[in-house]
Amino acid sequence: MKKILIIFTALFLSSCKDQKINKETSLPSTLETPKGMVWVPKKTFIMGAKKGDRYAMDREKPGHTVTVDGFFIDITEVTNAQFRTFVEETGYITIAEKPIDWEALKKDLPPGTTKPADSLLQPGSLVFNKNVNTIVDMNNYSQWWTWKIGANWKHPYGPDSSIEGKDNFPVVHVAYQDALEYCKWANRRLPTEAEWEAAAQGTHKDAIYTWGNDGSKLTAKANTWQGIFPVDNNSEDGFEYISQVKSYAPNALGIYDMIGNVWEMTADKYNVNYYKTLNPDNILINPQGAHTYYNPQSPFTEDQIMKGGSFLCHSSYCASYRISARMATSKDTGSDHLGFRTVASPTR
Repeated sequence: MKKILIIFTALFLSSCKDQKINKETSLPSTLETPKGMVWVPKKTFIMGAKKGDRYAMDREKPGHTVTVDGFFIDITEVTNAQFRTFVEETGYITIAEKPIDWEALKKDLPPGTTKPADSLLQPGSLVFNKNVNTIVDMNNYSQWWTWKIGANWKHPYGPDSSIEGKDNFPVVHVAYQDALEYCKWANRRLPTEAEWEAAAQGTHKDAIYTWGNDGSKLTAKANTWQGIFPVDNNSEDGFEYISQVKSYAPNALGIYDMIGNVWEMTADKYNVNYYKTLNPDNILINPQGAHTYYNPQSPFTEDQIMKGGSFLCHSSYCASYRISARMATSKDTGSDHLGFRTVASPTR
């Protein structure tokens, strides 16, 4: 990987001397696409809620016009094999594997929160509770999530589980800082929310899904939940939970799994009111998102935006398998349905 990146950098530097890059068309012939990535040409499109989308939430409104310069993006989420290479070369230890610092943790909790027993303050991560069979309140998501001691990227369901034979599955149980460290090693970065939506649109400009506006194609196009969430998953799409990358056809640009399977982290701060501060009559150029965090459901944390939905998404709960869907993820915690992919740009 590093050899490829060195070659890519050299090609970029030489090309800058000879020509001005036209990001609005195809990739300049003097640049090579890094292995495992695809070029997303400069485009202008509608970001946020789309007309006719009955599932669009308030935080996705209003839809607004955005222009994004061309960039490279991974064709799949970062896999277990890719993340293992990073760990083996750097010795990196993920947040889910490190001891919990109560003094740091309580800063993200309401004042006066009682310290849990030391037996509970052990390294781990969030895992979907596959045994849940009764739900009292759909707004109480703690009913289907559990803190699993010993769960991490190598042991996704706890100490007795492993990723053996799952090299081509998305890496999960990585927190925001873990993703940033991977990006630093790979000479990449996380996409902005606008870049993520530009890539997800493929060759479309205002589509609800990565393939267009036909919601009836969801089961055939993406790994999501079928049945009654979260108590019954009938797996019509062939996967009960997470699936390996490239299990579904790519979008028009050749990018896989931007809808469903695992959520994907972005570089943008989560602020439910951000879109309402924008003038929908103006075209935003390469927006970087909100300047401040604001999540009324978690007012003491600094959350990042995640995109794309996961294998847990269902219309009865969040319908987050839409391009415009945006939800919050805590910066210091991973889960078994959250991953990431990286981007690179000749100009940044």
